[in-house]
Amino acid sequence: MTAVEALLIDIDGVLTVSWKPLPGAVGAMERLRAAGIPLALVTNTTSRTRASIAQELSGAGFPVGVDDILTAPAVTAVHLAEHYPGARCLLLNSGDIREDLPGVTLVEDQVEDEDEGENRGEGTPDVVVVGGAGPEFGYAQLNRVFGHLQRGARLVAMHRNLYWRTDAGLQLDAGAFLLGLERAARTEAEVVGKPAAPFFAAALSRLGADASAALMVGDDIEADVLAAQRAGITGVLVKTGKYVPEAVEAADGTPDHVIDSFADLPGLPGLAERLT
Repeated sequence: MTAVEALLIDIDGVLTVSWKPLPGAVGAMERLRAAGIPLALVTNTTSRTRASIAQELSGAGFPVGVDDILTAPAVTAVHLAEHYPGARCLLLNSGDIREDLPGVTLVEDQVEDEDEGENRGEGTPDVVVVGGAGPEFGYAQLNRVFGHLQRGARLVAMHRNLYWRTDAGLQLDAGAFLLGLERAARTEAEVVGKPAAPFFAAALSRLGADASAALMVGDDIEADVLAAQRAGITGVLVKTGKYVPEAVEAADGTPDHVIDSFADLPGLPGLAERLT
């Protein structure tokens, strides 16, 4: 492949698991930084703000700062400002990310009056924004979101991740609930984070890089690797995090490269030459 001019790197499952560095990840990042290769940490993480993520990673030894991080919530804020300016937005998410949603009008959920029927009431938000799953995704909350969608609220999702890996194993994520909401409400979510093409475009724009000279490194065959490849970016799959061989075999495409872990990235052709 041609020389690598920029790197897009997923965080959870690639650099860390449950925010603990994976073996060799810090050292590999240090080598990339020393070579001066532009990089962006692109993540669908919705439980933390960009500042919190940067603090966690730098505290673990990674040479990164807040400006290196692009999150699904940050891109969601831009999407809402462009497509729904001034909209009243209800956020269903596990974690406080309001700091990364500047300019977004967030409203609290409330039980609708039964006599409103099919009519849109004052308590109905204009947009329901679905982030990452957690204890907040209980029946009552999901059922109220379903009601808002029936009354005309639009549905914006930060991502479609079905699961992610923690130190306790694989855990369900918002994508599993999103599928049910879409089918029940007969609607389709506007997905803003990975695998949406605008997310990758935003990352490349930040780095001033062309897709043809960039690498995307991730543990999700669909949302990270194949989605990046559809955007013209070389896809690198790591066998850490949520990597499951069966998911790779069932995928509708093949990664450009498969490596054991992020620690092996510096040896990849097209990148190794810049690190010597």
